[in-house]
Amino acid sequence: MLKTRVITALVLLAVLLPILFLLPAAYIGAFFLVALLAAAWEWSRLLAPGAARAAYLYALFCLVIILLLGMQNVSWQFSLLLLAVIFWFFIAPFILAKGMNLSIQKLRPFYVVLGLILLPATWFALVFLRELGLVFLLSSMALVWVADIGAYFVGKAFGRRKLAVQISPGKSVEGAVGGLVLSYIYALACVFFLPFDSTLFGAWAIRFGWIPMFLMVTVLTAFSVFGDLFESQLKRLAGVKDSSHLLPGHGGVLDRVDALIPTMPIAALLAGLI
Repeated sequence: MLKTRVITALVLLAVLLPILFLLPAAYIGAFFLVALLAAAWEWSRLLAPGAARAAYLYALFCLVIILLLGMQNVSWQFSLLLLAVIFWFFIAPFILAKGMNLSIQKLRPFYVVLGLILLPATWFALVFLRELGLVFLLSSMALVWVADIGAYFVGKAFGRRKLAVQISPGKSVEGAVGGLVLSYIYALACVFFLPFDSTLFGAWAIRFGWIPMFLMVTVLTAFSVFGDLFESQLKRLAGVKDSSHLLPGHGGVLDRVDALIPTMPIAALLAGLI
């Protein structure tokens, strides 16, 4: 399994790194688009495992939404981002609080509409952050990975209290705190070692001060955990371990981008404030 994971990761890096550093920005938008459409296909399969054709149609609907809004003015894209952020702040906590006391059959229409909001919003957020600069995009995305790494190792070493035992038994409160602390250290490193306007953290520290910057990092880190838990809850309701087998050794695309789905729209709106 480890060998398969490493090979898959190396292949993805071999594709992604040239796109990031050698090709125009439009190519990374295309790469994100393919990834988000694959995630949409997986989202539909979780909601209706037996409807193979519907999964392709669902991905097509996501593409149509992205293309239609992409041809409109920025206000339409902003509205979609705002809808996604409102969901994560005001609705997702209540869904997660329900644990496994939900019926995916009864809530299927809700999840169908939800995916058509969250996934295109994530793409628009990623493209917007890329327009602000490659370092701006990568440093924002890296916060999610840093938080996950910190949570994993601290949770392994010191995890005692379960964070959400019904949804994700492997996650602990101690791990979440460890991820947050490492995120603070990472944000500080970005401020001190990178140009202020090249990262969201430096821009916020200069514009609003240190305390708002740390509050922002807290929010982004917390919602990266929310995204992970939300996808884990959806998979458990669907009765599957992975969203698909598109990435050998890693599960599906949705398994890899779940924490980005809430954090990138929030980061894009926060970046818009500056």
